[in-house]
This record gives sequence, C-alpha cells and structure tokens, in this order.
Amino acid sequence: MSSSNGNPTRRNVLRGALAAGGAVMTAGAARAAGDPAITEIQTWNQALGDGVDARPYGTPSEFEAHVKRRNVEWLTADPVSSVNFTPLHELDGIITPNGLCFERHHAGIAEVDPAKHRLMINGLVDTPLVFTMQDILRFPRENRVYFLECAANSGMEWRGSQLNGCQFTHGMIHNVMYTGVPLRLLLEEAGVKTSGKWVMPEGADASAMTRSIPMEKALDDCLVAFKMNGEALRPEQGYPLRLVVPGWEGNMWVKWLRRLEVGDQPWHHREETSKYTDLLADGQARRFTWEMDAKSVITNPSPQAPILHGAGHTVLSGLAWSGRGTIPRVDVTLDGGNSWHAARMSGPSFEKSLHRFYYEFDWDGSPLLLQSRAHDSTGYVQPTKDQLREVRGVNSIYHNNGIQTWHVSESGVAENVEIS
Repeated sequence: MSSSNGNPTRRNVLRGALAAGGAVMTAGAARAAGDPAITEIQTWNQALGDGVDARPYGTPSEFEAHVKRRNVEWLTADPVSSVNFTPLHELDGIITPNGLCFERHHAGIAEVDPAKHRLMINGLVDTPLVFTMQDILRFPRENRVYFLECAANSGMEWRGSQLNGCQFTHGMIHNVMYTGVPLRLLLEEAGVKTSGKWVMPEGADASAMTRSIPMEKALDDCLVAFKMNGEALRPEQGYPLRLVVPGWEGNMWVKWLRRLEVGDQPWHHREETSKYTDLLADGQARRFTWEMDAKSVITNPSPQAPILHGAGHTVLSGLAWSGRGTIPRVDVTLDGGNSWHAARMSGPSFEKSLHRFYYEFDWDGSPLLLQSRAHDSTGYVQPTKDQLREVRGVNSIYHNNGIQTWHVSESGVAENVEIS
C-alpha cells in the first residue's frame, strides 16, 4: 500500500527491508524468541558499572582480552630483537588499532624524551639544520592512511607451509592514519645540493637503524610522522618521530628518527647488504627490492578463526594491498582455484593502504580450499607461490606475496596447506 501521494509508506519500506534480509534470517542467523539470554535478567542489568576513569586508557572488554599481538619465540634470538604480529583474524575494516599494530625492533623499545629529541639534516645540503619537536610541529602537516609491511611477512612460507594462522603468516603488517610533515619540506628547508641523490635516515635507538632511500622517493610521498590514528606514536612505533615510506618495505620506515643525511650514492649498510636482499637460487641476491607487491589473505575463516556455526550462510573476509596503488578487485575461490568469484570490496580505497573484501556463500559442510587473489591498479595480479619459486627459488625470506591456501574441514577447522 502506498500513501496518498504515491510514495511508499514507512511500513512498506520496513516490509521490503525484512523481505530483502530473509535469506540471512532463514540461514540461522536469528534465535528463537524464548532464548534465556534475552528473556532472563543478566548480572549487568542489575548494578552500576565502573566509571571510565577506573579503567586504564585503551582497555578493551575483558571478553576480548585474547585479541593481542603475539610473537613466535624461536623466530628471533632475544626478546630485545623481537617481532610481534598483528591479530588480523580478529580485526575488521582497514584501520589497525594502535595497541595491536605489528612491531619489530632491533634493540628494545627506546623511551625518548620529546623535549630532548632532535632531528638533524646534514650532508650534501646548503645549510645543515637541527629541528626540535616544536620546530617540526610548525611545518604544514598531512594525514595519510598507509600500510606498513615487513619484507619478511610470509617469509617462512617460501619452503612450504609453516605457521598455522594468518596472524603468523601475514601479521607483519598494520594500516593506520599517519599525521606528519612531508619529508620534502624539511629537505627544502635545508636546501639539497644538486649532487644529493640519496637520503639516509638514522634511528635514535641503540641499534642506530639506517637505510638508503633514493631522493626521488624522499621528495615524493615520504612523511616525518609524529601521530598515528590521531594520537602520538606509541613508543614501540618510534615515539616521538618516525619516517613513513609508503608502499616500501617496513625496515625503511626508520623509528625514533634522529638524523637525515644527504649523499650522492647509497651507503650499503647492514640492513641493505647482509639483510633485506633477496637471495636467489644461483647464489646471487636481488638488492633494492623496496616496493611491496600486491598481496592478499583470507582472514576469516582461517586457522585461528574456524567456522563455528556449522553449515549455512557464511561470511568470508580478508585483506588486500599493494605498494604500487589501490586494489580495485579481489577474486576468491572455495575449491583451490578450479572456480573463482569476485569478492565484494568494502570501505575506502586509498593508495598503498589495506583494502577489505568479503564474499558471502552458503556452506554445505563439505571441505573447502580457500584462496584469494588480488589485482592492483597497475594491472598486476598476485601470483601463486609456485610461480614465485620458479623465478626466485626458495632461498629468500623476503617479498613472498604468493597466494595463501587454507583447508577447511567438515568440522570447520582450518589449516595452513599448499596445493599444486
């Protein structure tokens, strides 16, 4: 029935909405009206709760206490040189909460007093400069959403399935909104000489992390960041200042940034010679493989997130990203690649950022072989692991962006597997 002016009534609109949602309702998403969880008084209905000030800042619900970064004890020699992995299977959307962001350090977490912190620019510049934090805050700032991915993300998978969970196979990544000053503005203030072709950032922690960055990248989209997701950087993320190198491997995003040296050639320090080069089958190594290729992973279902509801309507979710642009398309397969389906992209699509995808299907309870395949805005298509191995062998631990497979059993349990 319509209203007198021919427009649908509110009641009919609601009826249409309910009809449209019928497929979901009949799939078992609704519970019977007599469910005691809704008909009986619960403890939280009967008493006042704690005041906000009684909780430490950022404390999640006690029922979400299991959602946290985790490490792999045997992966590093000592906790002061550790890796903590983002729980991708517990998250949704594209923004990583600050307290769950992947973190890697080489000499423990530096606790830096911002009042005493300085950023120096020296080398092939007209005027060597030293900035305080207050100086940096006076420059024009920008807000940008970028992913940070370690080049070793998925590195243990080169030789076959190793770690059972997307937190451990793909969790060396996070995606946040950075606030900072474009690096080019600071370099322009110092005046780069015509012979200046490279920039070497240096960290203030005990490891004094350094990497060589070509001037073209430094002047393009790099940021000197002091905030993430609106708040100050966490100490483990480089407080009070870090470098952001969008789309390039995370080791170049120097934390606790204290110095930028301009030079006429790369420095070839430890992190770009003995480390962060890709060892090929013939013993030669690819160097300066900075960009992170298009990649994706299904986060649910996955080994840490089995299907608990049994057969019926099921929501598959995952993440895709590329260091060269956006992700306009992701394909998913339920049968190991025999047939592919277009996933539904959801949420904002930013350059060099995570993208969220979904695929809804009715599971009949039979085994599944789940995979996702990302397409980036340059036309690049995510390869299989076998395609990568044909070119590079299995000696590297870096830049593995091959397609990941999860096997889901009849009981809904998922395992990390490989198929040919």
